[in-house]
Amino acid sequence: MIYQKLARPVLFRLGGGDAERAHQASLRVLAGATPVLRRKPVYSPPGAAREVFGIRFPNPVGLAAGMDKDGVALDAWPALGFGFVEVGTVTRYPQPGNPRPRLFRLPEREALVNRMGFNNAGAAALAQRLAQQRRRGPRRVPLGVSIGKSKVTPIEEAAPDYLESLRLLRGHADYVAINVSSPNTPGLRGLQDRPALTGLLRALRCEAGGTPLLVKIAPDLTDRAIAEAVEVCEQIGVAGIIATNTTVTPEGGLSGRPLAQRSHEVVAFIGKQTALPVVAVGGIMAADDARRLFDAGASLVQLLTGLVYKGPSLVRAVARGR
Repeated sequence: MIYQKLARPVLFRLGGGDAERAHQASLRVLAGATPVLRRKPVYSPPGAAREVFGIRFPNPVGLAAGMDKDGVALDAWPALGFGFVEVGTVTRYPQPGNPRPRLFRLPEREALVNRMGFNNAGAAALAQRLAQQRRRGPRRVPLGVSIGKSKVTPIEEAAPDYLESLRLLRGHADYVAINVSSPNTPGLRGLQDRPALTGLLRALRCEAGGTPLLVKIAPDLTDRAIAEAVEVCEQIGVAGIIATNTTVTPEGGLSGRPLAQRSHEVVAFIGKQTALPVVAVGGIMAADDARRLFDAGASLVQLLTGLVYKGPSLVRAVARGR
């Protein structure tokens, strides 16, 4: 409540009320506080730790991709209670993303709309930053890296594009998430179709070595399309599925409370199709939302929009509530 009454209004006014500028300002503050935040212990309440796809997580609550694309505040997130962090989505080539404004708050719906377009400094820059971070000391919580297709790369050349990002980053990540479901890169969601997904994952699986691969799917797929994607994931031998990305709107990708029901439906459906671990993301605004996803079959959950609206206390509440 303190965050929502005091801190959130201040954060929302940063950058003149522009959501993206406020986001960037928040990252700078967190990055600057690294020496202090690194002294805080990792949050692991009794019974919260678990092992999923061969990785031990001190608690099952992760930071979703999109919050810290380029990994500039890596040391801050464990101090806020997160049991793992996923950076990205990054692409093979640096790219500015779509024109601004491209990030919008919908406070009355506790939602965000983004049409960012994979703005990031590129896979090589992230690999360099992660290497520098490891030289400062051991990583405190597991790290995932989300990779996507560069906008300049034709869709028929997607596999080599993803492969180069994977080569650069696999040695720095505990797992790599394959983002084929963002609504803001033209043609990207077509990579969820069976033939395209099979070819892409087969190539990436051969290159991944021992690094677990996860596939992030869209909430807008039909049950049949989800079942086909799950079948491909099983056949290729990926480690898990992230469900779900943002949902399509004319303005961009919608996240937050409006996605809660669909996220639950997709997680429950996948849980009936496969024994692959599911990382649930979408619409978690309270511990009860996360509990429903765990009950539906999720092994881990991730937050982004919920963190924006509810603050760090939500992270610890979800970790305790499971």
